[in-house]
Amino acid sequence: MRVDRSGRPLRVVLAEDGVLLREGLIGLLHRCGNEVVAAVGDAQALLTAVAEHAPDVVVTDVRMPPGFQYEGLHAAVRLREERPALPVLVLSQYVQRTYAAELLDSGDGTGVGYLLKDRVGQVEEFVHALHEVADGGTVVDPEVVRQLLCRRRDPLERLSPREREVLALIAEGRSNGAIAKELVVSEAAIGKHIGSIFTKLDLPPADETHRRVLAVLAYLRA
Repeated sequence: MRVDRSGRPLRVVLAEDGVLLREGLIGLLHRCGNEVVAAVGDAQALLTAVAEHAPDVVVTDVRMPPGFQYEGLHAAVRLREERPALPVLVLSQYVQRTYAAELLDSGDGTGVGYLLKDRVGQVEEFVHALHEVADGGTVVDPEVVRQLLCRRRDPLERLSPREREVLALIAEGRSNGAIAKELVVSEAAIGKHIGSIFTKLDLPPADETHRRVLAVLAYLRA
């Protein structure tokens, strides 16, 4: 039986909306001697389960209902804000750099992990990571490290010259229509450029006004 350093099985709250993967993780965790005290399928249920069960560690997916954006990751960051000592291991299909960095910076930086779901198939590696996080360690997938290092570069490097021009005009407070007139292109073309800017700057989902503000801040910081 694999137990943590205190000599007791881990009490785990698991959040995963995919039924097959959730059931698979429950079975895996049980076989390794741990207790899944709650297995839920959405972020709100995760918050409720943690409050009810006070687990030793949380394992959560990133994309969850209702929006299938970053609900699980948002919940993980919130849990760490409310309970800085709560160990949290996030599993994801991909790296969401903005919130990955926020998660890893949460609390005092200990007892936290971010793994890609491919690691779950490597059972020993996954179980080791779970116990490492539960024991206060920090576990980060090598691909997450690579992408976070890339994030430290000038974010505007990823923009095309035209996108930089559009962003500069956004920073001046111009509307899409005014930018289109300035650059002598259609407003639809400007909309596509702005969408590309948001994507390349890795801005979290939000209303367009908020994303424009975040884009301008990135421009001013560069």
